[in-house]
Amino acid sequence: MNQILKCWAVVPAAGVGKRMQADRPKQYLPLAGKTVIEHTLSRLLGSGAFVKVAVAISVEDPYWPELDISKHPDVITAPGGKERADSVLSALKSLQGLAGEDDWVLVHDAARPCLTAADIHLQIDSMKDDAVGGILALSSHDTLKHVDGDTITATIDRKHVWRALTPQMFKYGMLRDALQQTEGNPAVTDEASALEILGFKPRIVEGRPDNIKITRPDDLALAQFYMEQQT
Repeated sequence: MNQILKCWAVVPAAGVGKRMQADRPKQYLPLAGKTVIEHTLSRLLGSGAFVKVAVAISVEDPYWPELDISKHPDVITAPGGKERADSVLSALKSLQGLAGEDDWVLVHDAARPCLTAADIHLQIDSMKDDAVGGILALSSHDTLKHVDGDTITATIDRKHVWRALTPQMFKYGMLRDALQQTEGNPAVTDEASALEILGFKPRIVEGRPDNIKITRPDDLALAQFYMEQQT
């Protein structure tokens, strides 16, 4: 690891994943011999890019302590919050005294287990000299429609619309302050939106389309397919 450029990973993992209609949060569903979150954390830890990985877990979570990876020396467990932003902020606070104000933090979804080391390093190399930071994203290949109910009201110029992925990479102090200043704002649906509300303009770097988020039952089979293709 580059000792001058210090990067930390944060993984909000306190969600319940209601759309999966499963008996446990989606991050603990089985995928290719492990749980989803084990794959995700293994990808982050195996990239060689991070000093530590802080994982925000619900205080009532019975599954996390059972996983060997929860005891990994480079994994820090933080208490999760009600919303994603609360969990990210809690994880950032768990790094207080370890991370410097200008260190980089990459926030990654627990339910994106197909992230590649190549994308991690592409993002870090592309954004390490930026004043703000930014996110991995995908351009849209489909025609996009603005709708009201079930009625189309306009066609959106897809050249200006990108799908936000993770990791999202920002300076430790800047991200912590942005999340504190926008706490409780329903418009904060990811880390970039917190910075945007305060007037910052994060950048995008095009990521891989196989960096999918497991949201619905069919996504597990797709994730396994992508993993097989990657190896």
